[in-house]
Amino acid sequence: MRKRKNKNRKFLTIIGVVMLAVVACGYCFFFAGMSSTGETQYVYVDNDDNIDSVYTKLSGVSSGSSMIGFKTLVKMSGYADNVRTGRYAVREGEGAFMVFRHLKNGLQTPVSLVVPSVRTMDRLAAELSKRLMMDSTALYKALTDETVCQKYGYDTTTIAALFIPNTYDIYWNVSVEKLLDRMQKENKAFWNAERTRKAQAMKLTPVEVTTLASIVDEETANNGEKPMVAGMYYNRLMLRNAEYPEGMPLQADPTIKFAWKRFDLKRIYNNLLYIKSPYNTYRNPGLPPGPIRIPSIAGIDAVLNHVQHDYLYMCAKEDFSGTHNFARNYNEHLQNAKRYSDALNDRGIK
Repeated sequence: MRKRKNKNRKFLTIIGVVMLAVVACGYCFFFAGMSSTGETQYVYVDNDDNIDSVYTKLSGVSSGSSMIGFKTLVKMSGYADNVRTGRYAVREGEGAFMVFRHLKNGLQTPVSLVVPSVRTMDRLAAELSKRLMMDSTALYKALTDETVCQKYGYDTTTIAALFIPNTYDIYWNVSVEKLLDRMQKENKAFWNAERTRKAQAMKLTPVEVTTLASIVDEETANNGEKPMVAGMYYNRLMLRNAEYPEGMPLQADPTIKFAWKRFDLKRIYNNLLYIKSPYNTYRNPGLPPGPIRIPSIAGIDAVLNHVQHDYLYMCAKEDFSGTHNFARNYNEHLQNAKRYSDALNDRGIK
């Protein structure tokens, strides 16, 4: 009787050990932290990926035992035949079971997409494609397609006004259409009742405000001075007299750079002012056809909250501080311009 009890105890002990081993293995394979570094890492699954390439990408960030668990789960499911694109987190402490669940169900982790304040749409497409699965050519094609632009209320010269340079949580595999839909939603939120009211008080549309802001941003990086610069250009835009029945030309040097697509110019010489372009604000009164860059939020708000003064001219300060001397008349302006020109010559800047 005693021997039988001992045998039962040994048997139960063996069973217990086996069960503990099974539980330990199960935990190790399916629930132990999958990240090989113990920190959150990311796996990007794109259109070209199949189950083998997913294994390869996961192996680069995962422990070996967790990969065994992940592959086991794949074999027990239909995931291999339905790989979903996206950016997936392998988070600290999450095991193969949770990671598999995310990939199988397409439960992505969004990226923090920064919309940059760039000058051209090809540059915008290139920058956004670095952060998204999206092909830069596809995005650029959409931004230069009149039909696409009209869908969102713009044309190819004003589409830059759709984008508000900010940071947005957005899925890595977003389509071009969904991206533009999101940008339109963010644009409408940005142009709230207060900003819209201020634009109307200035007798400008949001696109016109954005266009003027793009010039202000090009003129100065000093946010504190932007409302002064905006006020000067607004004075020119609104001026109507015998000499300027259509308004005083903005004569904004950044528009000349844009017309020539020569953004590295340090000085604007007279021979550059004769380019036949709708962006030449020395030849054409009023605003250019659209923004010459995606302006900053500070630039847009500087226009809406411009300083009311009577200055009509400005010139960069001769101390190269990035700020400007302002003048009420042309004679004062010529004096400021001479000081700046002399400073450029002294430094050998051409």
